[in-house]
Amino acid sequence: MEKKYFADIVITKERLSTGEAIFVAHCTSLGIASQGKTTEEAMENVREAITLYLEEQGDKYEDLELAEEPPFFSIMEITKNAKTASAIR
Repeated sequence: MEKKYFADIVITKERLSTGEAIFVAHCTSLGIASQGKTTEEAMENVREAITLYLEEQGDKYEDLELAEEPPFFSIMEITKNAKTASAIR
């Protein structure tokens, strides 16, 4: 059985200088990012970028070995005065 690796992907919605909204998918464990007009397209594009990167830099699988389980993700709500913050699960 092939060894499984987990890469953490964070997707954010951003605006281009033209005002057009795009989704940017960041693979923080490898330092790779890609974008798309939808979240699905951004995920597809970052998956392709990761695949190509690992084909050229096979030793980078070691960076993914640190995570034996899927990464945990949380969102934090911060008020404008930044005096209170609470995690949202």
